[in-house]
Amino acid sequence: MELHLIRHGQTNWNEERRAQGQSESVLTDLGMQQAKELGTRLRHVPFDALFCSSSLRTRQTAAYAFPSWKKPITFLDSLREIRMGDWEGKLYDELKSEFPESYQHFWHEPQKFNVLGGETFFQLQNRALEAIRDMYRHHAGQLVALISHGALIKTVLAHIEGQHMAKLWDPPMMLNCAHSIICVRAENDFQILQYADQPYDSVTSSRQNLPES
Repeated sequence: MELHLIRHGQTNWNEERRAQGQSESVLTDLGMQQAKELGTRLRHVPFDALFCSSSLRTRQTAAYAFPSWKKPITFLDSLREIRMGDWEGKLYDELKSEFPESYQHFWHEPQKFNVLGGETFFQLQNRALEAIRDMYRHHAGQLVALISHGALIKTVLAHIEGQHMAKLWDPPMMLNCAHSIICVRAENDFQILQYADQPYDSVTSSRQNLPES
């Protein structure tokens, strides 16, 4: 199965720098344009199935990116963004002041992130991988698109790379409507072909050229 992992377009909360998690936000005009441009780039890819997070921002992205899609779209709660509990809806500047330790964990030590009412990045990763394995069981050998969220996609790619969760936010950045591609050859056999719009070979080469910290 060739799986195309797509992040949603820019939202009003992205623009305001609010923590979204599983709360609802809507695409901005720029986000709509990003989704349309993505759809133009993918218009010749003959997808067999389209999966989408049940969040409003991903459903909107699917509508703008794939306006001519005729088959049913499968909307899944398991593809929603990390649940952020008490953080959701708050500005990141507010979170930095109110929850300095958790804020530090989220951005710099994600393996330690754990807030009241939320979930860890490990829990997010596990549910994302299980959703992908279930897709493979039903769509082996097919072309599949998945529209989801930045952290979810990053955790999937980190798993495939064998990266410790501490390195979750290492480049490349997962910008709005970033497009990654993985090959799923078996339930536990994955290969990255494209990472956030960049061929994976170029990503690994650029990392090798980074100075050691």
